Amino acid sequence: MTDTSAPVVRAEEDKVLPAVVYSLYLLGFASCAATTIVGLIVAYANRSTAGPINESHYTFAVRTFWLTIGWFLIGLVLFILGLPLSLLIVGIPVVAAGAMIMGLVGVWFAVRCGVGIYYLARGEAYPRPRTWLI
Repeated sequence: MTDTSAPVVRAEEDKVLPAVVYSLYLLGFASCAATTIVGLIVAYANRSTAGPINESHYTFAVRTFWLTIGWFLIGLVLFILGLPLSLLIVGIPVVAAGAMIMGLVGVWFAVRCGVGIYYLARGEAYPRPRTWLI
């Protein structure tokens, strides 16, 4: 007996552009965020025409950018508001909280990019692209 069933064809999507987006995001640490903005533009430009796997990575990348900006601005506002109050010693915890938020946001951003690269290398869609966690 011969097997006449058709072979299962798995649709492969090109992983290059999502990898470029993640790389540009990570290069943003060295280039004062200039490449991160380029990565955001690439993600927005390709999200609507991408397949389901790449679309999840682009959505994840776009959300990562905007959540990072939002949390960084919260930390920056706390830091700036705490500076004049630190002369009265009351603002020292506010300055520390703002600095800690900004630092943790940087770590969170790098970890999200790393996890995205992990799923991309495995050829999988990001399982929860709309989450704010990892």
